[in-house]
Amino acid sequence: MPQMNREQRNAAWQAANQWRARAAQTQPNGVMGSVKLLFTWLAFGALMIVGVVLGLFFLLIGWAMMPFVRHKMKKRMEQMRADNAQDIGGGHAGEQPSRQHDALEGSYEVKDEPRRH
Repeated sequence: MPQMNREQRNAAWQAANQWRARAAQTQPNGVMGSVKLLFTWLAFGALMIVGVVLGLFFLLIGWAMMPFVRHKMKKRMEQMRADNAQDIGGGHAGEQPSRQHDALEGSYEVKDEPRRH
């Protein structure tokens, strides 16, 4: 039995034995312990039910709001397309082409350098 002595000297083994002894001491004794355990389980169950009901409520609210969010995003995309649309046939004959360009970071404009004499 030298292996048993080695396990009993192990710190983890001793901690497990202490936990086991504490668990045996805290088990409900008599009617009051059983009533306390019953109320603890009832409270835990009630909290679980409340949590599930709230979760389902917020899930349904989210699903109900999806069409509104989709409509809002669709209108925003239409507005962005209208802002970025170019006039296909609207240029006048003598008008200079626009020197404004779009980039990923934003828009910029190329300005002519002042002429030096």
